[in-house]
Amino acid sequence: MRNRTFSFFILTIFSLLMSTVAFAQQQNTETGAFNEMMRSNGKINVVIGVLVIIFIGILLYLVRLERKLNKLEQEK
Repeated sequence: MRNRTFSFFILTIFSLLMSTVAFAQQQNTETGAFNEMMRSNGKINVVIGVLVIIFIGILLYLVRLERKLNKLEQEK
């Protein structure tokens, strides 16, 4: 049952990603007032840094949660 749920989850995520790719439009990221302003002020590095920190935090939280769940499962 668990393997089936995991497979369904992976298939759902894959389908969502593929639909996003299928409807994506190519954009020129080198030009544009907003992009030039973010790069000239150095703020793009701050945005990327914050996103990396958020994703690392989420990853660490999920790893910690998984360890706690495994510990609870072993106690039963």
